[in-house]
Amino acid sequence: MDLALQESAKRIFPLCKSYLLINQFVESRSQFKCGLVNHAFAAALRALLLDHQAMVAQLEHQFRLGRLSIQGLWFYCQPMMGSMQALSIVIKKASAQNFVGSAVLNLLQSQAKVMAGNYSVRSLLEKMIESANSAYLGILERWVYEGVIDDPHDEFFIAEDKSLQKESLTQDYDAMYWRQRYSLKDDIPSFLANSAETILTTGKYLNVMRECGHSVQVPALENSKLMNFGSNDHYLECIKSAYDFASGELLNLMKDKYDLIGKLRSIKHYLLLDQGDFLVHFMDIARDELAKAPNEISVEKLQSLLDLALRSTAAAADPLHEDVTCSVDTCSLLKRLSTLKDLQTSEAVSQTDTFEESLSITGVETFSVNYKAQWPLSLVISKKALTKYQLIFRFLFHCKHVHRQLCAAWQVHQGARARDRHGTAISTSSILCRNMLKFINSLLHYLTFEVLEPNWHVMHNKLENAKSIDEVIQYHDFFMEKCLKECLLLSPVLLKVGIILYS
Repeated sequence: MDLALQESAKRIFPLCKSYLLINQFVESRSQFKCGLVNHAFAAALRALLLDHQAMVAQLEHQFRLGRLSIQGLWFYCQPMMGSMQALSIVIKKASAQNFVGSAVLNLLQSQAKVMAGNYSVRSLLEKMIESANSAYLGILERWVYEGVIDDPHDEFFIAEDKSLQKESLTQDYDAMYWRQRYSLKDDIPSFLANSAETILTTGKYLNVMRECGHSVQVPALENSKLMNFGSNDHYLECIKSAYDFASGELLNLMKDKYDLIGKLRSIKHYLLLDQGDFLVHFMDIARDELAKAPNEISVEKLQSLLDLALRSTAAAADPLHEDVTCSVDTCSLLKRLSTLKDLQTSEAVSQTDTFEESLSITGVETFSVNYKAQWPLSLVISKKALTKYQLIFRFLFHCKHVHRQLCAAWQVHQGARARDRHGTAISTSSILCRNMLKFINSLLHYLTFEVLEPNWHVMHNKLENAKSIDEVIQYHDFFMEKCLKECLLLSPVLLKVGIILYS
């Protein structure tokens, strides 16, 4: 063959190689195990190959009529060279690293950016991206509109850990359900990278409502379909709209149907002693039982006495008082603080054991109350939050007990003075008792009126204006941490000195 014809023919050979490579990829990626994105990509490539085969048939017809030369063949094939070579580069990388799901989408996106200067090639790659995206956006639609992961090939960028159950929120202090039941993977499609957290949160909110048996009806307008993917970022507006709906719907469900604010107010009544008249009655009738060692106390008897106190006081008018139960810890308040990893300090850990040896604890130091919080309220009123409430309750309860003991001692001193006919001298113990009573009154006033009450009102106002359940959890957690800190429960040295003084 003439050298000029040889060179012309050689220029066409890469097109043949690219065709074979693409055809092989289509056959291999059409298998079930390759995933929906690869299936959609392979289908788009198959349609491209059919167009190529139609062109070949037309060229062969021209050849049989004697109207086709090497130069003519190159003229007709040249427009497809760039597109086929660009696709072959993508296919080589995808095959070499066995890409699936979002990895394929990211590879196509990056190749389209590289070919930004070639309009025809870029247009073809964008069509391939749109076809491959359609499968992925189908999975995404079910998540942001129903809260369901329909991902048979593990391609979606959100992972589900089915071992984490919602019941753990009320049983485990370190429950990771809300943070790790659904989580982001590393392989996020580039066009969704900035919206990944919003997408994750949207599905989580919808999933919570589904778990509650609440009918989730996301407004499904034709223009809200994510399948209508385009370069105008319309899908981002759809995702934002779905998030706003899910967030508002769940928050309204929690506030209206499950009375979240009412539950928190009830916890304030019973665990933060906002309405402590029941406690005075309980301490009177349970005095003998609370004087026993923790392992000798009958929790059932304490529970019956607590129920009696609740029914005999103003708490009886509160329908939520039935959610209050009693519990007895096995260790003192200081030691319990040292065992909680997110609250402990080196001082508390190093000094608690020595202090415990010298302190004979009773039910007064270990008694607490619990509160029943069912799903979905357990997202906010979790075991961790209730434990922190109980720490504050135990401190307040101990202070109330000390206050009662000092009042009784003061009455004894006053009775002794009344019987003393030889003079009015005030004994040293009476002065000490009066000073201690003044201090404990000041401490209780500080804890209730300067720490708990103002912080509660700040949190309440924030909860009224919260836009999502995550904001509610954040404000509630901040309230608990601030109260613990300002109640000195995160200052073990000061707390230990106070307990020693009044034990």
